[in-house]
Amino acid sequence: MSKKIIINVADHETRVALAEDETIVELFIERKGSRDSTGNIYKGRVQRVLPGMQAAFVDIGLNQAAFIYVDDVVRDNHSDFEGHFVCDEAEDEDFAVEGRQTSTDLQEKKDNIEDLISEGQEVLVQVSKSPIGTKGARITSNISLPGRFLVLMPTSSHIGISRRIEDETERQRLKTIVSDLSSNSPMGYIVRTAAEGVQKEKVAYGMGFLKNLWCNIQKKYQTAATPSLLHQELNLSLRAVRDLLLQEAETLVIDSGKDFASVLAFLDTFNPSLKDSVELYEGSEPIFDAYNLEGDISRALKRKVWLKSGGYIVIEHTEALVAIDVNTGRYVGKYNLEETILKTNLEAVKEIGYQVRLRDIGGIIIIDFIDMEKKSNQEKVFSALSEAFTKDRSKTHILPISEMGLIQMTRKRTRKPLTRLLCDPCPYCDGEGYIISKKTVCYTIYREVLRYAADMTGSRLTLRVNPEVAEFLHGEENHLIPGLEKRIGKQIVIYPDSRYHMEAFDIIESAQD
Repeated sequence: MSKKIIINVADHETRVALAEDETIVELFIERKGSRDSTGNIYKGRVQRVLPGMQAAFVDIGLNQAAFIYVDDVVRDNHSDFEGHFVCDEAEDEDFAVEGRQTSTDLQEKKDNIEDLISEGQEVLVQVSKSPIGTKGARITSNISLPGRFLVLMPTSSHIGISRRIEDETERQRLKTIVSDLSSNSPMGYIVRTAAEGVQKEKVAYGMGFLKNLWCNIQKKYQTAATPSLLHQELNLSLRAVRDLLLQEAETLVIDSGKDFASVLAFLDTFNPSLKDSVELYEGSEPIFDAYNLEGDISRALKRKVWLKSGGYIVIEHTEALVAIDVNTGRYVGKYNLEETILKTNLEAVKEIGYQVRLRDIGGIIIIDFIDMEKKSNQEKVFSALSEAFTKDRSKTHILPISEMGLIQMTRKRTRKPLTRLLCDPCPYCDGEGYIISKKTVCYTIYREVLRYAADMTGSRLTLRVNPEVAEFLHGEENHLIPGLEKRIGKQIVIYPDSRYHMEAFDIIESAQD
């Protein structure tokens, strides 16, 4: 399978697409003035502690206050903070034994939020989830700094290995290397997939870089104003290089000469061997058009997605969850009903896995498959759905089909889904998904005219309405106006006006010409 990272850079936005066999499977967008804050590290001030929710609101300088849960609070990040710096010149083994507490330790002790932080306190925190809708950013004091081969965890002494490194011998080799290199440090590390097969010298270099970065962040904390940004994550293009190149794709194609140079400079520092994998696109056709990606992006914004067989799925976003409904549509099958349903459900599984990943849908997801009578068919659909998410880099948890024919699943959410990022609520329905029907508008007009007519002195009424409502009054509801004229004894003139909202109308009194 051919995998490519395709980057489109413009003054106003950067788009990164991960494509498998020329089909887009993941899309990341960063727009000017609205850069993703996930991974940023801030010096903040606690605004309010909520014991009833075991959470607190923290001002980190964004438009909305961020919130932190008790399990995300590390005690040594707040108690006598200045005494817990972990720089090269301040490392000691005693601190690793006596001063270090992880979130797991806190959870076991069942600490209360008010015992850990207080209003007005300054804290060092990292954004774990960007603001979504009306919700502020979720933050944590369990800091993590990702590098090419390692993720540094200053508030933990744990050493972990990426699950994607499956060879047990290699896992043990990497764990030994990291353990040896960090033996005099109280900090923890996670070995990333990119470290597989990498020599000890490169791992040591990456570790040293991350330790220096952490020291610089802590030094900034001592002198920075509150609130303030201490460390900003890489821009989208460089994050794609660090997190996707080689781990998820073999090549990267970018259409900006300036950013191409920036990527090469980044690789010069971290992994020069990857420079040959980066290409500059110089074609006259827009890069996303050249790779036929725009159509799939437009399709990912639709509520209804058609399947090749003629069936379709409907994806509905609600405040609490995302509901996905599977329907046979135009597909009628060839042999029997159960075979038709199974084929539709299996085809829907592939599309659901694809759409969830491309749209970056997170949180609770409920899938309503077409009811299947055979238990074996239900198991086939469940297995196929589980298989469809094996390539997903976001953590998922899928439950078997329930007695009601529903599958419940969760997917880790760290940023806005594609529809929230690229779309606004409908100005007609204010995001409700519905507007008042033309028939209901006509009947509302009927009642309003009756109320208005009692105080009228003129001999004629003019109704200003949307053209579609005017057409409805002249067509399907053509009996309403003659009936009204007879009842109030006045002439009624309908005036269509395209400037009017479908639900809006005006009743204007005028004298007979």
